[in-house]
Amino acid sequence: MNCNSSPSPKLAIPLGDPAGIGIEVILKSLHQPWTSCNFGLVGDRTLLQQTYTQLCQVLSPSERSQLANPEDLEVLEVPLSSNLRQQIQLGRGNAASGEASFRFLQAAIDQTLAGQFQGIVTAPIAKSAWQAAGHFYPGQTELLAERSSTERFGMLFVARSPHTGWVLRTLLATTHIPLAQVPQALTPELMTRKLSLLIDCLQQDFGIAQPRIAIAGLNPHSGEQGQLGREEQDWLIAWLAEMGDRFPQVQLQGPVPPDTLWVAPGQAWYGLGHHRFADQTKSIPSLQANQPNHPDGQDAYLALYHDQGLIPVKLMAFDRAVNTTIGLPFVRTSPDHGTAFDIAGKGIADASSFSAAIEFAIELVQQPQAEQRSQPTAYRSALL
Repeated sequence: MNCNSSPSPKLAIPLGDPAGIGIEVILKSLHQPWTSCNFGLVGDRTLLQQTYTQLCQVLSPSERSQLANPEDLEVLEVPLSSNLRQQIQLGRGNAASGEASFRFLQAAIDQTLAGQFQGIVTAPIAKSAWQAAGHFYPGQTELLAERSSTERFGMLFVARSPHTGWVLRTLLATTHIPLAQVPQALTPELMTRKLSLLIDCLQQDFGIAQPRIAIAGLNPHSGEQGQLGREEQDWLIAWLAEMGDRFPQVQLQGPVPPDTLWVAPGQAWYGLGHHRFADQTKSIPSLQANQPNHPDGQDAYLALYHDQGLIPVKLMAFDRAVNTTIGLPFVRTSPDHGTAFDIAGKGIADASSFSAAIEFAIELVQQPQAEQRSQPTAYRSALL
């Protein structure tokens, strides 16, 4: 992908958990040319070099040639003590690797807020390792929001189908909380914040002036008139009607029974059902483009809890989905996978999702409206 706008964007890439596959997918992704796009790796150069050396030992000569050489990369050094560094081993996430990854992200946030970077592409971290190191955050998203003083944010997962060119966009209403806490966490106020944020994102980041959004029900069959759960009858249906009046430019569908919500996007992803698409794989539009031929799938889906949204996303797009935190005053994307400690250092990690995260971050920071993110009030709905 070429990035020929001026000035060229610069993205921070914290190394993630150094015991996982983060460094491997970074080195594989940065091997390809990203013309006129600048990157700053944020982390420990010694760990970066150690992982590179390990990968070179297990890969064939042709495979080694597909890795970026750390000597050619700009690294913002985050000092680690030799004692901490010695406790970090590939494939074994622990308090030391959690502490390192936490410091790497903190440094990337500091430099981005200071204006040195326009966005952050985060490599995977292990929440358990963060907690072992004494950092009790549900994930990177919550730390990014806290450090940027952002109260209105969301986890949006974006993927483009290689079969049809259709773009899947899924926002989570709740994220990393136990399933038993979901009904209590879901309120009309929370749903309004998430929906208005999603509408802003679709209009500003994706250029969809009149988006179509499907909202999931919470209970089986969306409660079946209260027989299988009361949330839909008690407030969700009434809330959705109110949102239809408040956002007349948006087509809202729901609450859709969770077991059937993903039938249409599955058909749109694979080119099944009522709409057959022309072969889009040779020239697939950017992630900002409108959906080709207005297929069965909606422009976005609002899932009510983590697995309700991410099981179908990962089933369809595990190797190409991108997680982007919307609502922040800067761009943040990440791959849709974890640290994969079990394969760390073996050279077999798939870098497709991380490369897609870089490409999507570049697309976002190059948009004409990207400067609005440096002024958070310009990115917030008038509802708040």
